[in-house]
This record gives sequence, structure tokens and C-alpha cells, in this order.
Amino acid sequence: MTSKPLILVTNDDGISAPGIRMLIGIMKELGEVVVVAPDKPQSAMGHAITINNMLYLNKVSEENGLEYSCSGTPVDCVKLAVNEILHRKPDLCVSGINHGSNSSINVIYSGTMSAAVEAGIEGIPAIGFSLSDFDWNADFGQARKFIRKIAAHVLENGLSNGTILNVNIPKLKEDEIKGIKICRQAKAVWMEKFDKRKTPNGKDYYWLTGEFVNQDEGEDTDEWALANGYISVVPVHYDMTAHHAIQELNSWKINE
Repeated sequence: MTSKPLILVTNDDGISAPGIRMLIGIMKELGEVVVVAPDKPQSAMGHAITINNMLYLNKVSEENGLEYSCSGTPVDCVKLAVNEILHRKPDLCVSGINHGSNSSINVIYSGTMSAAVEAGIEGIPAIGFSLSDFDWNADFGQARKFIRKIAAHVLENGLSNGTILNVNIPKLKEDEIKGIKICRQAKAVWMEKFDKRKTPNGKDYYWLTGEFVNQDEGEDTDEWALANGYISVVPVHYDMTAHHAIQELNSWKINE
């Protein structure tokens, strides 16, 4: 008899967030679940790791599977899970369900996706799930069957080495979601500005604001899929080499 798949669950919204609680329940239908997640919200932390402070792990549950809260970042959670907690390499790591979209350029800043990418670096098939709804009490239930289906396919088929799936779910009812689209990342930017304010004692401080601008008219992008009622699935990887630029740079004859 083969053992159940071992699934690591993490996120960036914190271990008590409704999104991760939903994700834990779905993953328990597919395998043995171990949870290592931040003890507080860690959104937009990107691939940050803790090097100048102590890290703490606290076991918060073992009745229905092991759950640990971590004082560090989402990436810290994955590193600690792999090196200190798990008795074998997980068959899958899932991160989320994030409160808010991580489509397009947002993947760069996302703690949710950085946790999944870290798992990919460790050789673990990984998926980041995000819902396009920032409400803490958002309805994650409409995406349940789609999340289960995507995770089950990854468990069955695996992912090519270094590939991580960035899955974004539109804010729609289950019967309004048209299906799943395999996409590329849309070209989009944040038009940012800093709102300069003053504290009560007169000291200047700044509050980051901005507008998300989709510059991509393609119908094969994650932004198009979400806007048209589809769940977007973008395969991403951590090799940031701009391979197309190597030949151009070699033409500079920089060693002459």
C-alpha cells in the first residue's frame, strides 16, 4: 500500500487567514497535510528571508495534522518546513489562498508566490493560489473544485523541474467561472506615487499608493483570463536569465 501524498501548506496572510483554512481543508482530501505559515500577515514580502533576527516555530495543532506558526516570512516557513519539520520531501507545496490577485507583475512582490517559488527551488512541485478579492471575509468556496482539480493534476503528473504554477481566481460565483486558462503573464505596471503626510508631532512620513495599469492587449494573458471569467494558470520559474539577450551582449565584444 502506498502512503498518502505529503502536502506542505503555507501562505503570506497568516496561519489564521480564511484563505489558508479553506486551502488546508481541500488539501486534506488529497493527502497528508503539514502546515507551516506566518504567525501574522506577511503580504508583499517577496522572497525576503530572516537573517538578522531569531526565528520561532510554534506548534499550534496536531489533532488533524501538524500545524506550525512561524515568526518569519513565507520563504522562511518553507525553509524551516523542509529542513526542520518534514520527515521527507513533500510531494506538493501549495501557498494561499491569497486574499487578492497575484497576476501579472504582482508575482514579483507576492509573498504567496515567493513561498511557492522557494518550494520549487527545493525541487518540490508547487502552486500559488490567489483570489481576486481583498476582503478578509471573501467567499473562497466557489473555487474549491478548481483548486482541488489543479492540485490533483500536479500530484498525478508532476511539474518540470523549476516550474511553479501561479493560479489566480476571479471574484465570481462558481457557476460564473467559465473554466481554466493556461496563460502567460500580462505586461502591466503599477503607476505609483507616495502620499506625503505628517505625524501629530509634525514629522513627515509617506504612504505608498498607486494604480494598476494593464498595458497588454493579448488574449493569452492572465489579466485577460481573469477579466473574462476564467481562472488563470501561469507557469513561472526562478531562472531570471534573459536568455534572448545573451547573443546581443556577446556582440559588444566586451573583452576586446
